[in-house]
Amino acid sequence: MWNYAADCLPEIADNASSVDRAMRAGFNWEMGPFQLWDAAGVRGTVERMRSAGERVSPIVERLAAAGADAWYRLDGRECFDVASGAYRPVMEAEGIARIARFRAANGVVRHNPGASLVDIGDGVACLELHSKKNAVGEDIIRLVTETFSPQSDAVRNFEAFVVGGDAEHFSVGANLMQLLLSAQEGEWDEVDFAVRAFQRMTAAIKFCPRPVVVAPYSFCLGGGAEIAIHGARRQAHAELYMGLVETGVGVVPAGGGCKEMLLRALDVAAAVHGNARNESVELVGALRRTFETIAMAKVSTSAVEARHIGMLLAADRITMNRERLLNDAKQSARELAASGYSAPAPRTDIPAPGENMLATLKLGVHVMRQGEFISDHDVKVANWVAYVLCGGPVTPGTLVSEQYLLDLEREAFLSLCGEKKTQERIAFTLKSGRPLRN
Repeated sequence: MWNYAADCLPEIADNASSVDRAMRAGFNWEMGPFQLWDAAGVRGTVERMRSAGERVSPIVERLAAAGADAWYRLDGRECFDVASGAYRPVMEAEGIARIARFRAANGVVRHNPGASLVDIGDGVACLELHSKKNAVGEDIIRLVTETFSPQSDAVRNFEAFVVGGDAEHFSVGANLMQLLLSAQEGEWDEVDFAVRAFQRMTAAIKFCPRPVVVAPYSFCLGGGAEIAIHGARRQAHAELYMGLVETGVGVVPAGGGCKEMLLRALDVAAAVHGNARNESVELVGALRRTFETIAMAKVSTSAVEARHIGMLLAADRITMNRERLLNDAKQSARELAASGYSAPAPRTDIPAPGENMLATLKLGVHVMRQGEFISDHDVKVANWVAYVLCGGPVTPGTLVSEQYLLDLEREAFLSLCGEKKTQERIAFTLKSGRPLRN
């Protein structure tokens, strides 16, 4: 493959970077042939070709004759030009950007093993996630909370923020291994502290004095989705697998996910009647759809579908080209800042759907169980989801606060973590990557 790509290079394109770009965009390769060659090591593979008696392309001989041992250098900013025998800057279309480029050019404002804050220019900083599979652990929680705090240096020094990454996925969710170990050891105070810390992180995103635009792409699951839905706006990549999947491992979203989805359902009803009246048909329908999205752990297969299941809002934008996502998110953040962005205040006037809606949702769960579509443990998890979304068994229309709903999330989460079947689900998912229906 490498020999063929090199032989065709002068005929197909003037440089290797154009071939790589075409293979990535046209055939969905993660790396082009010349990028793959660099990853394997040009010098080492050429030596193995010769030792095996294989032919080596004359184009590669020119690379070796020039004293070079890679097609790219300077983090891919320069590519070897066969005609001149020297490295030339890689030409890129306007709007294409990666965080790595800004990190190399502007440096890192602050960082820890899980995340970094990078200056991406024009008064905007990007909080990059770079843990393993971008799982949200203590490092990410701490840096996000400190960065978006109203008293932080970052808030004083930057006009807006973007949350994104260069990794394969945006985030696969919270660190389940830490949760499982704490639950198995019965360290409930530690679990409670971790949930509270996660809730403080998402609150810091939502109530940050500067606009925070989240740029989700690929897998944006569980805790990653909760980070995204708390942003002032989302700039999503067209290929987006986004959902609150916590019920798949036997728990409920406890980082503000249930709370934010309830607020969105109430907003749907309020858009029709001017207020979220608890007897309205619109509220019943919106809350039922929200309940199904969370309880069934629905995951979108695109950004458009994410909008249909309530993960994205009408104001959120979609980017078709993954390489343009960062720049588009940056532009959205700048627009929000320029429009005189004002952070929302924590709400204390949320009309809870209450016990009537709770009974309706529980009846639906009961019917599903009678039809043997779900297990007994699924019933327990779904009833907790209904409990949180309805604000508990309160009188319909009772005004509650965001903190009240967060407390319900934490209560449900801790209760389910103590269940043996939940711990079995978490362990199975960690081992196989698939949900367990026990």
